Amino acid sequence: MKKRLFFCLLAILLSCISSAAQQAKPQPLTFWYVYTINPGKEDDFIDLIKTVGQPVRDKLMADGVVLAWGVQASMLRVPGMGTHWIWYVVSDWSGIEKVDGAMRAQIAKFSSTDSIAPAGKKSQKPAASVNDRLREIADMSKTHDYITRSLVSNESSTTPAGALPYTRYGFVKVKPGKGAEYRKAWEKYNKPVYEKLLADGVILAYGLEVEEVRTSGEFTHFTWVDAKDLAAGDKARAAFLADREHRSQEEQEAITNLFVSLLDADASRGEVARSLIFHVPAPK
Repeated sequence: MKKRLFFCLLAILLSCISSAAQQAKPQPLTFWYVYTINPGKEDDFIDLIKTVGQPVRDKLMADGVVLAWGVQASMLRVPGMGTHWIWYVVSDWSGIEKVDGAMRAQIAKFSSTDSIAPAGKKSQKPAASVNDRLREIADMSKTHDYITRSLVSNESSTTPAGALPYTRYGFVKVKPGKGAEYRKAWEKYNKPVYEKLLADGVILAYGLEVEEVRTSGEFTHFTWVDAKDLAAGDKARAAFLADREHRSQEEQEAITNLFVSLLDADASRGEVARSLIFHVPAPK
């Protein structure tokens, strides 16, 4: 009897685990190439992306490897921070490997043909390779790559085709061992506000991410919010103020103290960017 009861309980447990696994939302990875583009070279940078990188990422997106990708430019000039970045989203590490392999092959193909002068023009200087062109366009000593994992995200089902959103980033440094508590607090107090803004059409998407591979220690987590215009920032600020103000003074202080206890407040910083290229799946 005890043995039969044990196996019944085990079956129920396995069923619950299976059900939870099926309901768990995927946590895709985002690869970020952050560049500092030399003054006056933005058009050359975009041309290089459209010529070399875009065909690869669009093909992998059509194949289901790349889930979304884009190019953004910072609206804030801050010493030591990149001016432009390319990002792409994949389901897992195998996706990063596929994109890396495809890009290496693409660059090798372009580089092998760039160095060959046209027939009959032996005196003509060979065209610069992809890497040579990139070195002319960007200060490569300031390049920084990141890989982040999505913890929470949601997006509008009605994002217009051809949209070039503005994105607001909020970077924070969570204290060691406090990551799970921070996510729990974020989902309890911040996520409902973002969900309301999304439902009301104020924003197009939002997310909470964590750095998957620690690189510099500048931040651990960040929130991003996509919107069709900068005016959404005023509405989002008003929504958060309203959410906090409708609570009692004691609860407001408790929320503030909770986040202060979880974060290195001095390490927090923000960023605002405009999209130059924005490729996401068509709304279903």
